[in-house]
Amino acid sequence: MIKPRDRLKTLTALRNRKMAQSAHAFVRGSTEKFYEWLESRTRCALPDGPPVWICGDCHLGNLGPLADAKGRVLVQIRDLDQTVIGNPVHDLVRLGLSLASAVRSSDLPGVTTARLLEELMAGYQNALEGDFSDLKDRDHRPKVIQQILAQSTRRRWRHLAEERLDTVEPVIPLGPRFWVLTERERSQLVKLVESDAIRPTLASLKGRSKDASVALVDAAYWRKGCSSLGRLRYAALLRITDDKESRICLIDVKEGVTAAAPRAKRAKMPKDNAERVVAGAKALSPNLGQRMSPAKLLGRSVIVRELMPQDLKLEIERLGAEEALRLSRYLASVLGRAHGRQMEDKGRAAWRSELTKSRSASMDAPSWLWRAVVELISLHEAAYLDHCRRYSLSEAA
Repeated sequence: MIKPRDRLKTLTALRNRKMAQSAHAFVRGSTEKFYEWLESRTRCALPDGPPVWICGDCHLGNLGPLADAKGRVLVQIRDLDQTVIGNPVHDLVRLGLSLASAVRSSDLPGVTTARLLEELMAGYQNALEGDFSDLKDRDHRPKVIQQILAQSTRRRWRHLAEERLDTVEPVIPLGPRFWVLTERERSQLVKLVESDAIRPTLASLKGRSKDASVALVDAAYWRKGCSSLGRLRYAALLRITDDKESRICLIDVKEGVTAAAPRAKRAKMPKDNAERVVAGAKALSPNLGQRMSPAKLLGRSVIVRELMPQDLKLEIERLGAEEALRLSRYLASVLGRAHGRQMEDKGRAAWRSELTKSRSASMDAPSWLWRAVVELISLHEAAYLDHCRRYSLSEAA
């Protein structure tokens, strides 16, 4: 059983082990280094896009099916910890780097990477043409996306409970993923869900009246990926009761932290990190944004989010060449719509025009994207090997 005082040490070890598993996993876990390298090492200048809400950490695992409050599913950005009003090109480069590293991990030839970036740009630019309903691409979804969407729409509460909790009973079992709370943590979570500031929002999660009662059934500290490291992170089961019936829902309570992504000059954003994340989610991923609320817990800003059975992440470890190209084009179109719906027609047209510059006669992807991704791949590869060496030495000690 992991005690509260041992959380940081245990989470650090888990993060280091996870990032040593593959170069692609290392890319996903090195957001801060991405921006450090992008600022200090890239030899080519990146274009300045219109300031909009960006994901800030747009890698492959941060996109996937998301349900809205009524259970309708679309592929959108699913993690907005790093969201800021910034340069949309940062999301493009980050997604390009993630896809390119996945291609490298799949032992595909370098020519696939070149074609992948061409498809990335084509999908993104086409999405800026003006249809932001998220439905225009329905006939162009690659097979892997069709499969995960079909899986998503079939899922119900029991699937979420079995996957997250290993049980369909209204209890959070302590073990490798869920750790014991302190008495203070539990009492503060009870106050949070019953407070007038957030109870009405929680009460309406299952389509109930905002006057419905909310009670904490069970809760635990949640060891979830690398995102729990050094921050508050809890899973909580709630019972929501009105005149009709009583229902259980699972919520994620996650501390908002300072974003590593650079923000646009003079951008007006909430200073509170949780409020910033919720605002970014509403702009970029409406399905997710309508299920999130900022709150305060233990003197820190937290985001409270209902977890839906239909929410899934893209777990793709190996790709075929043609599959990689179709996936690149599709995910870039998801990103393009998320950015484009925030722009005026004139701004979108100017941004599309800017993105077509610096193309060579033999390659559709602009030279700045190619150079940035190639350089970042080499930098990440060197850092990944160094991380593996340090991890190996620490394990041997």
